Amino acid sequence: MFRDLLRKNRKLPMEECISILKKERRGVLSVNGDNGYPYGMPMNHWYNEEDGKIYFHSGKIGHRLDSIKNNDKVSFCLFDKGYRNDGEWALNVKSVIIFGRIKVIEDRDRIIDITTKLSHKFTLDDEYIEKEIKENIARTILLELTPEHICGKLVNES
Repeated sequence: MFRDLLRKNRKLPMEECISILKKERRGVLSVNGDNGYPYGMPMNHWYNEEDGKIYFHSGKIGHRLDSIKNNDKVSFCLFDKGYRNDGEWALNVKSVIIFGRIKVIEDRDRIIDITTKLSHKFTLDDEYIEKEIKENIARTILLELTPEHICGKLVNES
């Protein structure tokens, strides 16, 4: 159902894809938007090793949510900061793309739990995290992406 990479020698092992998913803070979540146009937006995320799912926090209204209600198929793309080999100008970037289905989670306890874990990617200040969640929980939902296909590759800009 999903295409294979054309340049198989650039394909990243699954363990490296998961490592990038865990380490990187942001990616672009793309949904099937209005009038058949893709709608991509930068999102921070948390990868749950236990269930293999990717979680995002979100507001309860907007283009993204309307699109998800109409079609639960999405893609999520992220990449690392890259590196240059000595003496070369070209940047080497490892990217990962995930295709899957997304659903809305409105369970307050799960929202608090997952949002706290997601927040720890940015700060270890638990007092700040608790305050932010308490102030915003009424306006927050959780998006749960169940991957159907994960693929990563090394891209060289030259």
